[in-house]
Amino acid sequence: MSKIAYIGVGSAVFAKRLMGDCMLMPALQDFELAIHDIDLERLKDAEKMLNTMKETLGSSVRVKAYADRREALRGAKYVVNSVLVGGYDHVRIDMEVPKKYGLRQTIADTLGIGGIFRGLRTIPVLQQFAEDIHELCPGAFFINYTNPMSILTNVMNTRFGVETVGLCHSVQSCVPKLFDSLDMDPAGVKWKIAGINHMAWLLEISRDGVDLYPEIKRRAQELQENPHDNMVRFDVMFRFGYYVTESSNHHSEYYPYYLKRNYPELAEKYNIELDRVYKNMERKTKGRAQTKQLVNAKTIEHIKSKEYGSNIIEAMETNKLFKFAGNVMNTGLITNLPKEACVEVACMVDSNGIQPTYVGELPPVCAAVNRNQINPQLLTVEAAVSLKKEQIYHAAFLDPHTAAELSQDDIVALCNDLIEAHGNLLPKYK
Repeated sequence: MSKIAYIGVGSAVFAKRLMGDCMLMPALQDFELAIHDIDLERLKDAEKMLNTMKETLGSSVRVKAYADRREALRGAKYVVNSVLVGGYDHVRIDMEVPKKYGLRQTIADTLGIGGIFRGLRTIPVLQQFAEDIHELCPGAFFINYTNPMSILTNVMNTRFGVETVGLCHSVQSCVPKLFDSLDMDPAGVKWKIAGINHMAWLLEISRDGVDLYPEIKRRAQELQENPHDNMVRFDVMFRFGYYVTESSNHHSEYYPYYLKRNYPELAEKYNIELDRVYKNMERKTKGRAQTKQLVNAKTIEHIKSKEYGSNIIEAMETNKLFKFAGNVMNTGLITNLPKEACVEVACMVDSNGIQPTYVGELPPVCAAVNRNQINPQLLTVEAAVSLKKEQIYHAAFLDPHTAAELSQDDIVALCNDLIEAHGNLLPKYK
């Protein structure tokens, strides 16, 4: 029996979505869905919930919970990762410690000082995963859903030797949500998106050969007169020429322009919700309560979601071609971004594996903005592998938002405070 190992199944709402998708795939009916989480109560709940859904859907997959991660991985053909190292307690550290220095954030999970430190505490755990994979399921394909996406997908591919693709939700929702906000019809629309995770660019968009950007910008300009959820993304589009994939609240902390302690009115002007991650945490906590209800449900229905994971596995198993947006290493795909970078591009997958598509050059300004984020990403990987504290400082020095707000001495002090606050979740640095 082939095995899909799901690590981090405690985020049960997402696990229901992804594992439910697998249950609906005819090609995956002979698979074992091996689930693992370090929270044994959540693991038990997820097992019961998934087995109820399996019975409701009439699926013949086998759901098996493993308290031992190594046993969950043993013999796996595919490994899905959605862990949050340290949980919400350490998310709060990433938010609250920088706040003492006047550095405000919104989500802090991908880029910026929060993204750097989430990466630093997650990479050692992924290294353990990689060592187990090489021993227990060599050649297993790793599907990463955990942020910081670019940093983690990069380190798994380049430093730990595990073939990995990173999957995010922002590309497939980009154009539908944009058109919904502008009251435009998405029917028959063609588009091209490429860049890096959470900062990929809508490079082209047309219908019947007609460029839709002029109409998009006209409607967007009219909306900027009143507060709305897309104000930062529209501002980026007006100033740099292209719309970006990630939400305005995320996007505001990727630049030196929007979250300014000396200009607090900018947050109001651009309708930025500081500390937005706490609202997300509250929503997920409520989701946990819903999971408890599902655990005791007698039937659990599921409709195929828009997640790519199950489709990728199906394509590899059946040779059925599937196109998706993936995070992969830049093997000459985007020619004016570093070859060491992890990029987000259109990919094809079948039984031959992931085949990313060639993009060529991004518009110069788009590439420049991406490089501003790639630099601290690469230095975070270096810091995690070398265990040199100075490379953590280097990554933070080069983060646009952090550098715009703090002096170098304050950045060093902030990094030291975060290292201390995260405690045993971080290794000992030289």
